[in-house]
Amino acid sequence: MLSALCRSHMISGTIARSCNRLSKPILPIGSLSLPQSQTSKRTMADDILQNLDEAQVKLLAEQCILVDDNDKPIGAASKKDCHLNKNIEQGMLHRAFSVFLFNSKNELLIQQRSDAKITFPGFWANTCCSHPLSRPEELEDEKAIGVRRAAQRRLQSELGIKPEEVPLDDFHYLSRIHYKAASDGMWGEHEVDYILFIQKDVAIQPDPNEIQNTRYLKASELEEFLASVKNNGTKISPWFAMIGATLLPKWWKELNNLDSLVDHSTIHRM
Repeated sequence: MLSALCRSHMISGTIARSCNRLSKPILPIGSLSLPQSQTSKRTMADDILQNLDEAQVKLLAEQCILVDDNDKPIGAASKKDCHLNKNIEQGMLHRAFSVFLFNSKNELLIQQRSDAKITFPGFWANTCCSHPLSRPEELEDEKAIGVRRAAQRRLQSELGIKPEEVPLDDFHYLSRIHYKAASDGMWGEHEVDYILFIQKDVAIQPDPNEIQNTRYLKASELEEFLASVKNNGTKISPWFAMIGATLLPKWWKELNNLDSLVDHSTIHRM
């Protein structure tokens, strides 16, 4: 009898202790606190993107092609990471392209970037400036076909130019430039930039989130337009200003003989 009573007390005690453990309050997920380092990182990321245009922020997730100083692909990184000055100052370099589209009158189509753009908002630039992405079809190097595909894609996205109006074979890959420029204290550019010329009469329908204005520029107006930075406070992107003051005048004169300008071995350091 005593033995049975002891066993009963032992069992009851075990059950009680188990119940006590189970009865401790379970905290809701939302009340769990993250380690301070993770919280700081998330807060910092949110701060960087605060007040930026929603559509442009989505594009920051695109994967750009990282390259070395000789334009050899070495990896990929988000558009956001590629354009943060803190990464640029550590040497992060990505591949880009600049399209110069001329009409049958030899006039150059230029664009004024939307105020929604994260880098160089409101600045004038050449027809289209963007990046090939780290995807098989745009990584293909043979005859810069990957870059030309990216150019065709962005001409449609930014300017509404249909791919059939700008066939891949009609792009002339002339050369490359390497430049670095800060847009503000947070964002900037550091690119190996492929120069693509094409001469077509096209219908355009600019996306206002990308472009706020366009115009055609005559060769005779280029010098005055570049000088308007000082004279009238016109904002011109650094890559267009650099190219316009150095290589563009010579190239423009040879629109009917572009093959003579091809120089794929040189990367112009600016």
